[in-house]
Amino acid sequence: MRNCLAISLLSVLAGCTGPQSALDTHGTSAGALKDLIILVVVVCTAVWLLIVAFMAWSLLHGRNRPIVEHDRSEQNITRIVSAAVTGTVLVISALTVASFYTTRVLYTSLDAAVTVRVKAQQWWWQFIYEYPDGTQIFQTANELHIPVGQNVRLQLESIDVIHSFWVPSLAGKLDMIPGRLNTLTLNAKNPGIYRGQCAEFCGLQHSHMAFLVVAQEERDYRSWQFAQHQSAIEPPNPEAALGKTAFMSKPCAACHTIRGTMAGGTSGPDLTHVGSRATIAAGLFDRTRGSLAAWIADPQTLKPGNNMPLIPLTSDELRQISAYMEGLK
Repeated sequence: MRNCLAISLLSVLAGCTGPQSALDTHGTSAGALKDLIILVVVVCTAVWLLIVAFMAWSLLHGRNRPIVEHDRSEQNITRIVSAAVTGTVLVISALTVASFYTTRVLYTSLDAAVTVRVKAQQWWWQFIYEYPDGTQIFQTANELHIPVGQNVRLQLESIDVIHSFWVPSLAGKLDMIPGRLNTLTLNAKNPGIYRGQCAEFCGLQHSHMAFLVVAQEERDYRSWQFAQHQSAIEPPNPEAALGKTAFMSKPCAACHTIRGTMAGGTSGPDLTHVGSRATIAAGLFDRTRGSLAAWIADPQTLKPGNNMPLIPLTSDELRQISAYMEGLK
């Protein structure tokens, strides 16, 4: 089982743009953070080299000095210490100012073309796309699509415990605290798939709380957005049609929403277009019919402690429901 999980995760990461690194930047905010990191590293390296050079000079030139010269050198200790303290204060002050202005760049509220309310839950991500007046357009789970080169305002909130939203290649991390709404702006400079994750320990499955940010060109994003507006398609074959009937007759419909059907639950992810997503279970598996069936059959073994209960199903019902889920595109 562990090998299967590792292979699934690696295959998802293989589709991402570049490594998951704060130094592999593809966003405006991430670029500002990278500049700050480089500045701190360069300054600290220069200070370290200066100190090592001074110590080496002292060791090499201090051995053979006459006692008189040692006495004279003691008179300069105050000057040396004063210079060191002054230099330390200047360096720390400069880095503090640079950090302050970088933080302002990261978290200043900017005019945005898209607004998404992000709700972190144990252990998955809910992305609710909204009109400017705050009314909901549609929602997705564990997969955030954004247009390239445009500001996207994320309104971050937590339903249960403290989480932290982090997409290293696009922006810095920001905590999500229950009862508080935080705002973060994303602006992807290049199209691609960027991996994000929860960066705050939030419980048993913290390490299995990932998501994907899909940055698309304007035309592709608008096409995706139009498709997400639509209700779920009708089952494409008899097996999927039987799966729809089974899904609606089970507790599944009380927890999940499938727009255009009687399923209107809100405690689990919206499954209207689950068949078009790259992963399921917050990045735990690639979205295939086999992984869908495995997840439906026994979610607690695959991701212990999650809120999806084990629903007794016959083998026929399992095949039919997985066919229905696979067809929701």
